[in-house]
Amino acid sequence: MERSFTRMAGAVARATGRPWAFALCVGSVILWAALGPMFQYSETWQLIINTGTTIITFLMVFLIQNTQNRDGAAIQAKLDELIRAGRGKNDFIGIEHLTEAEVEEMRALCLRAAKRNQKTETRAKRSAGNRKKRTSPRTSRRPPT
Repeated sequence: MERSFTRMAGAVARATGRPWAFALCVGSVILWAALGPMFQYSETWQLIINTGTTIITFLMVFLIQNTQNRDGAAIQAKLDELIRAGRGKNDFIGIEHLTEAEVEEMRALCLRAAKRNQKTETRAKRSAGNRKKRTSPRTSRRPPT
């Protein structure tokens, strides 16, 4: 059942994200509005759009949440693998399971490390620039005679 739901949720999410799906919804609302005078703008006429949009919204919330959960988990697994395979700190694997305060602490650590790295790069660039100036050929400032 889970695999069937996953396939159906993915198909619906892809279909409803297309321009034709939006056009269909706009067309439905225009048709509903055009039929207003024929139904004398009755309560039944209003109930049709209210009920239809409520049901669709209710179902779409679950489908979108399922799709986002699955996509988020897949991205997280890929990032974890990159960290494991690369030079990244393994401390970051699984941080999505930490509390919000713990994640903020990790972000603060990353920010401090980035600032340290930026200062180091700036110093290295300055040092390299100074070396270039010292090794460049000196030109004579005397006017030609």
